[in-house]
Order: sequence, then structure tokens, then C-alpha cells
Amino acid sequence: MKLKLLGAALLASGLVFSTQAHAYTACPSAPSAAAPATAPAATPAARTITEAQVLAAQKAWGRALVQISSDFASGGLARATATASAVIDAAYGYQMGPVLFKPTLTTAPHTFRTTREGALAYFVGNNPAFPNDRGFALKGWTHVEVRNAAVLIHGDVAKTMGNVTLTNRDGSRTTVDKTWGFRLDPQGNLRIVLHHSSLPFTGS
Repeated sequence: MKLKLLGAALLASGLVFSTQAHAYTACPSAPSAAAPATAPAATPAARTITEAQVLAAQKAWGRALVQISSDFASGGLARATATASAVIDAAYGYQMGPVLFKPTLTTAPHTFRTTREGALAYFVGNNPAFPNDRGFALKGWTHVEVRNAAVLIHGDVAKTMGNVTLTNRDGSRTTVDKTWGFRLDPQGNLRIVLHHSSLPFTGS
């Protein structure tokens, strides 16, 4: 299952830097919105990521997280795992090499999830190689809001930094600090190659 990135269009090559905050929400709409898909293929002469592609990829990630939780509630672990696998394959760049993925709730020796197996374990748990994972994506998320502090784009690489707020089914909200790095793969598809998430510092 794939979700088309919304509003993606390739612009001429160059440097784009935005400090304007962007906020939007991601909620489930239809079962077909389970996994964020890749961006429309770029031509060799137009390998520049646009801000619209980045914002759409973030929105699709939030929508996919909600869908994994929804699939777990309606179809159990097997269905949620299938959805999470599709999300990872469509959104992340593990097919290009290691991904710099540091999830919010991980500890040594599994703090960093540079492999696909580690990413899937974080999202849905149930992998004895990662015994502390309980399935972050299975926590009943119903709503995701992304607010960027800034978006930096340079050619086929883009980086963002800001906050993501997640709401679960009982209305509880969790906000994390998040940095994403995106890169176009050889087919011109937008891939997450860096994903760092942590709880905000509270001063104590």
C-alpha cells in the first residue's frame, strides 16, 4: 500500500532555506493511506527536493503512524507488522545503506536503529533481538502534528528540525523534538536517511 506524496513538484536546482514554522495534522482517512509512498520520480536534470515534497513526506509519515496503530487495533499484530513493513520500505532509505535512526525511547545497546530490522522492531516490537521494544507504533496514536522550526534544502538533500506532537486514543499528548534528513534515491524517490527523536529537555 502506498500513499502518494501530496503537492510534490520538482523545481530547478538551487538552495532553499525556510525559517517559517509549518504546522499541520495527520489523521487516518482511508485504509489505502497506510504507508507513505515515494515522491514522483525526478528527471536526471531536476534532482532538487522541494519544500512541498518535504512537508508532504512528513505528513505522510504521521498518517502512516496513525494507520499502524489503527491496523493493530482492528487486525492485531500481523496486520500492524505488515503495514509497518510497507511504511519502512516506502519511506526510509535502508535499501541505500544504513539509516541514521535514533528513536525516542531506546537504550544501549540498541539506541540507534541503522538497520531495517531494528526500525521494524521499534515500531511493532516482538523481536527477541530487541527485547526492550514494546512497539512504539502500537500505542493507539490517532493524531500527529508536525511543526518545523526550519527546513533546509540543498539539491537532493533536505533536513528539518522541529517538534512532533502525537495524540493517543484517550486524548493524551506527547511532544518530541525531531530532526529528519531526506535524500532522493537513484529513482528520484524521497527517502528518510536521518531520523532523530528525543523528549524535550525539562531542565532537571
